[in-house]
Order: sequence, then C-alpha cells, then structure tokens
Amino acid sequence: MKNGKVITIEDRIPKLKEERKRRANRRLIIYISLFFLLILLVVYLQSPLSKVGKVNVEGNYYVPNAEIIKSGGLTKDVSFWNVKTEQIENKIMKDHVHVSSVDLRKRLPNTIIVEVKELSRVAYLNEKGNFYPILENGQVLDKLSSEETPINAPILVNLNKAKVEEMAAELKKVPQSLIQRISEIQFTPSDTVSYDLIIYMNDGFEVRTSVRNFANNINKYPAIVQQIEEGKNGVIHLNVSSYFEEHKNEENEEETTFESEG
Repeated sequence: MKNGKVITIEDRIPKLKEERKRRANRRLIIYISLFFLLILLVVYLQSPLSKVGKVNVEGNYYVPNAEIIKSGGLTKDVSFWNVKTEQIENKIMKDHVHVSSVDLRKRLPNTIIVEVKELSRVAYLNEKGNFYPILENGQVLDKLSSEETPINAPILVNLNKAKVEEMAAELKKVPQSLIQRISEIQFTPSDTVSYDLIIYMNDGFEVRTSVRNFANNINKYPAIVQQIEEGKNGVIHLNVSSYFEEHKNEENEEETTFESEG
C-alpha cells in the first residue's frame, strides 16, 4: 500500500521485468567487454608489440652497446613482460669488469633502457711495450690489443705491482682535466731522495713527487705552472715544499728555483 493505495502484484510485475532486463543487459555488456579484452590480449601477446622492440644503452664508454645487450639477452625474441630486471643487471656487471652498476628500466610499449656506470681507466701499466689498463679500483685488465692505444690517462712505467692499487686510488682523486696533462709516470724508488715518482707532463715540465699524497701534491701543479716565467723549463718539486728548478743552459749555469705560494 502506498499513500492509502493498494499496489497489486500485477502492478509490480512490469517494473520487476524491467529491472531484470537492465541487469541482464549489464551482465551481457560486461561479458562482451571481457571477451573482447581477452581477444585483444591474445592478439597483443602474439604481436611484435609484446616483444622487446628497442634497447637504449646509456652511460657506457668502454663497453660497446652490442656487448651489453648481448650480456642481458635483450633480443627481439624476448617477451617484454618476461624481462627480469635484477637478474639482467647482475649478469651485465658479472660479464664486464668495467661496469660498476646497472639500472634497467622498462618503458611502454616495449622499450628497455639500460643505464650503465663504469669504472674509469686511471692509467695504463707499461710492461715490455704492452699496455694494461688500470681501473680506479686498482684492478689491472688484460693488455690492449694491437689496434688499441692508451688514451686519456697516463702511462705508468716500472711501477711495482704492490703499488698499483695505491697509485690508482690517488689518481682517482685527481681531476680529469689534470690527468690529461700527464703523459708518463715513472716509479723510481730510492733510499737517497725524498720522491719515488718522475712525472712527464704534456706541456714539457717534469715533476718529482711521491706515490704517497700524490693527489694532494699534483693538484698544486696548475697554480705553480702559472707563476713560472714563460719560456722557462725545468723540474717542479712537489713534496713537503713545492718549488721549481730551472734546467741549466749555456747562458745560465746556476739552477733557478721558485718557491710556490702555500
């Protein structure tokens, strides 16, 4: 009864039928939508879009893109959704000693981004004409092939292998701009002098210093060179005290010294 009026079952039947029809239509729409979604999913999984389509390698210098992609097994036959991020990162680091870290990311629809961080080469060890790259952690790599040449890092000569790790740690502290000014470093241990390194610079100067506190000492080099009169050449001593010793010549038989500031 509603507002004093009796509603019979016959009056309610049309409304019940309409409600049931609406519910049935909603269920049908849901079923049809799910059906088409399943069809689209199957089509997608069978299409190239579900496979790795593109691999972008970033941050690498020493290890070629192709080798990183090969280590990760990132071929176009691999399912984009089956790419195991952590497993691939560990595999790339294991395969390449130059690589210190890997960050692998997925970008829809099917792109893989591999961001690599490498250990830099701080020097090359010269042994009997063969050059062995030295990483910043002190690790000595296999010798360069005949097609490769040492670049962007000094050559180390006569360096005691026990000193390699210590020297690498010191070179790591030196700015790259200064590293590139160093041509060769000779290890010359002696009981009679206060230095054990002779360094030949690309600008013609010679530096005498020690493995111990090498970075702190060599970082003084640019400031000292700026104070040396143009045209003069000689040896810059960088130890407890820093000074310049001019080479002797016919006009000047006396050595000229220059004390650095600080």
